[in-house]
Amino acid sequence: MTISDAVFAWLGGGALLAAVLPRVVAGRPLSLPLVFLVAGIGVYLLPLPLPVIDPVADRLLVEHVTEICVIVALMGAGLALNRPVGRRRWASTWRLLGITMPLTVLATGLTAWWLLDWPPAAALLLAAVLAPTDPVLASEVRVGEPTEDEHDEDEVRFALTSEAGLNDGLAFPVTYAAVALAAAAGSGWSAEWTGGWAALDVGFRCGVGVLSGWLVGRLLGWLFFRPRSPVLRLSEHREGFVALGATFLSYGVTELLGGYGFLAVFVTACAIRAAERAHGFHNVLHDFVEQVERLFTAVLLFVLGAFIALGGLAALTWQGAVTSLALLVVIRPLSGWAGLLGSRLRGQERWVVAGYGIRGIGSLYYLAYALGQHAFPVPQRELWAVVTFTVLASVILHGVTAGPVVTRLDRLRTAAPPPSDGTVGDGRTGARRGRDG
Repeated sequence: MTISDAVFAWLGGGALLAAVLPRVVAGRPLSLPLVFLVAGIGVYLLPLPLPVIDPVADRLLVEHVTEICVIVALMGAGLALNRPVGRRRWASTWRLLGITMPLTVLATGLTAWWLLDWPPAAALLLAAVLAPTDPVLASEVRVGEPTEDEHDEDEVRFALTSEAGLNDGLAFPVTYAAVALAAAAGSGWSAEWTGGWAALDVGFRCGVGVLSGWLVGRLLGWLFFRPRSPVLRLSEHREGFVALGATFLSYGVTELLGGYGFLAVFVTACAIRAAERAHGFHNVLHDFVEQVERLFTAVLLFVLGAFIALGGLAALTWQGAVTSLALLVVIRPLSGWAGLLGSRLRGQERWVVAGYGIRGIGSLYYLAYALGQHAFPVPQRELWAVVTFTVLASVILHGVTAGPVVTRLDRLRTAAPPPSDGTVGDGRTGARRGRDG
């Protein structure tokens, strides 16, 4: 038996499991990411001839594989959202991005600086890396398939999905801030970099990301639904791999222009939905993207489990573990609750949105990317250990609780009288309605 034989056997078995498991674990205290993470740990504890997994040594490979996984997930998240973009319609999203995310970054950075005694640049890097919530691992608390009715989405799933779709791109300015601080001050502090950072990394790159994503989305929306010739009208052919073309085109063009590709991909997906909101082609695109995303998730979580089994947490200190847990069970829930004050979310729903800031593949990408930009005054293996432990803890905590919690919310919502303004549905009714558009 060779290593390649074992890899092929696992890939085949993993692909079949990725197809079956979501239905098996639905509503249960279990999740597909948790199953594959545990499988990776278990397999690599066996005396088998398996390849060594080391993201420190293979940083560039980790960066690009996680990059693909995240942009595919962002396209799927944007295509799934039924609600048109608007100030009031997306009020919960703007609160989570404008209040919750900055509070989370600030509190996480201060905790790392105080508890881990890390220099400011390293503490800010950790806060940036752990800032984005993850559209990849949040399937239980994410909106389902595209439908023709904007009211089919309940506010919990909508808020968590739209937040994850946008803050994956908005974490980039914070990451660049950490890189700029490390370059300007090393282990110390300097504010000389802030002017250029605000102009380039915040203003210009965010603006290019949004504008480029919108223009590409408008163009693709026209190409999918508007040409008079059915040969050119791609929605007539119902080929799901077109979604990958849209994803890579939006990402590549935006990155070439100097903008944030993550932001652009999500905006492109929303613009495609807006071009013809009720058409069944959206379901074809979404279903294909979801399948690709599920395969990437299975592979990456298995690999992360392998890294853990091979000693990936050896550099983790108790201070690092406490910092990670504080983010998941204190910082994010309280920041989320504060950000949603005054929103339409009340009681249990507000706490669910506040607490389910899942950390995952996006954090792995940002760490790999940042370490390729500049050296930081903290050992790389310690950084990887803290981030890996955070993802592990998030997969366990959120993976075990998400199914039962969301199932309970659905039952309470079904039992409650419908809202008078009709703005919040049950999140599941009509989930298949858009297929014949």
